[in-house]
Amino acid sequence: MSKFNSLEDHATRRFRLAGKAYLEGGDPFFAPVDTLRREAAAAGRRFVSFANYDYLGLSTHPEVKRAAAEALEAQGVGALASRLVGGQRSLHTALEQDISRFLGVESTLVLVSGYLANVTTISHLLGSRDALFIDELSHNSIVSGSKGAVAQTVTFRHNDFDHLDFLLRERRERYRNVLIVVESLYSMDGDVADLERLIELKERHNVWLMVDEAHSVGVLGDTGRGLCEFAGVDPARVDLIVGTLSKSLASCGGFVAAKSAVVEWMRYTLPGFVYSVGLSPVICAAASAALRLAQEESWRVRKLRENAEAFVALAHEAGLDTGPAIGRGVAPILFPDSFETLAASQHLLENGFYVPPIIQIGVPKDQPRLRFFISAAHTREDVKGVIDCLAARAAVAKERPAAAGAALAP
Repeated sequence: MSKFNSLEDHATRRFRLAGKAYLEGGDPFFAPVDTLRREAAAAGRRFVSFANYDYLGLSTHPEVKRAAAEALEAQGVGALASRLVGGQRSLHTALEQDISRFLGVESTLVLVSGYLANVTTISHLLGSRDALFIDELSHNSIVSGSKGAVAQTVTFRHNDFDHLDFLLRERRERYRNVLIVVESLYSMDGDVADLERLIELKERHNVWLMVDEAHSVGVLGDTGRGLCEFAGVDPARVDLIVGTLSKSLASCGGFVAAKSAVVEWMRYTLPGFVYSVGLSPVICAAASAALRLAQEESWRVRKLRENAEAFVALAHEAGLDTGPAIGRGVAPILFPDSFETLAASQHLLENGFYVPPIIQIGVPKDQPRLRFFISAAHTREDVKGVIDCLAARAAVAKERPAAAGAALAP
């Protein structure tokens, strides 16, 4: 008989394998950001977060807070049931229509989680005779959706659409339906998919295309309408656009946008929608207000772009590695190992910049990094300050081996 392990023992072992040892020198995660910010202000110190994806700087906008407060007072906190069985609020429909108009699509369905939007949509769309083609650097929500689908999953090299074309030529005829899933702006590397090429492949091979716009709404394109605007592609040529309300729209939840017939089918059958509570009226109101402000205060999209481009340019000047980031919203700085990444994160925190390390989870083990979310709310001083702080530390680190060598010289 095999040895019995308690759940506690199982969890302890799995946590150790996941990298618990990295926390022995201090835990850089789950920081109480509000407390740190308040304490820094009281002491006259700076506290600048590059860890929150408030891309347009709308999370504390008075009109967003006012809209949320008014919805709370008028309608209470929660939707209290699935919209299918418990009815919906007028705010749900209004938000869905607002998103549709903004993106230039026919119809939209909002859900309580952006992660759930990917998981439930992917697993719901495909059957046993179908296939799913995903980028090797897909977000975990896409990977989890693929694991929940009965369709076969095929992975192609990151942003390598020649490889995708080869795989489709080799395998397309084996399947009834094929869905390609990509991200628009990749959340760990800050690079973008070539939408024009994807559309060409989709139409030539007669497949469907789903684009995860989580990090690109409010970020890509002259007015922040995402990858389609950035690439100059009609949104009607993309079968599914999935996104989130938790980034540029400063709240939480997700959405699926598509042709009206597709969304109407999902409204009655999509498990993550039908069997989940409706989005809170408070969240709906806040997201709608943020979406309106994103359009009225269009300078925010420009300011975000300027800050992100400056971040990448200054990092390069300082000899820091930003990988393939294009300078739109997300940018990593790569380090040689996880312990160096942890040390750099701690150094920044000690100097008033909050940037938790990305190690073990979410990226390949040989590519640890600090990931920076750039916001329209950041100042040029914030951007230059954090790069200068990292560059100064890097210069000191380079001098240490030379100094040690000199001390050992005869």
